[in-house]
Amino acid sequence: MQNAHPDEASARRSSSPPFRLAVCVLLVCACVKEISSEERLERETQIPQRGKPIGAEELAKVNCNDTQAELAKARNEQKPEIDRLHSYMELYESLKKRTQTFEEAMNRNPDLAYTEGSAELVAAREKCIEQTADVKVEFERYVRELVEVPTVKEITNGREVVVARLDFESLREAIEALAPDDKDALLSRVASAEKKVTVKPESRKRGGGK
Repeated sequence: MQNAHPDEASARRSSSPPFRLAVCVLLVCACVKEISSEERLERETQIPQRGKPIGAEELAKVNCNDTQAELAKARNEQKPEIDRLHSYMELYESLKKRTQTFEEAMNRNPDLAYTEGSAELVAAREKCIEQTADVKVEFERYVRELVEVPTVKEITNGREVVVARLDFESLREAIEALAPDDKDALLSRVASAEKKVTVKPESRKRGGGK
């Protein structure tokens, strides 16, 4: 068989798939421009925040005028302490979420404070801020009372036993929700009290059980 001409062999190599792939990779790499850290940061800051901002019409539906019924439940000394604790916790978290909704909406769209009906929105936001602060004070006072005296002594079968006032897991959850400056110290006290308990109450999740 006659050997292929050098030019023909070269042409065949250039048309082979591996050769074409290597050429494409080299061309792509040559065209890629290295992005500096400054350029990358600028691009990232130009990406819009996820989620559609809340408009004035939607924000007008948010308010904190319905807290009295739940607050009455939390204050009711005739109810079990675990129920009172959950009422405080759920009300506080609900108020805090509504307050955050106002803050985020108005921070992302400052014009909301100057549009028609803005006075009502501003007043509603202030109401939520005030309600959240007031409920937090009551909620924290109650939690600290429970941490201060987390157990009681009872006589069972003729002997004295140490009984938990309520589920310690719920008490820890309440401390986490409040997040006070001395959170770790409060949690430590709860852990110490739990070790001394002879009779523990049943663990109960919010929204479940009796």
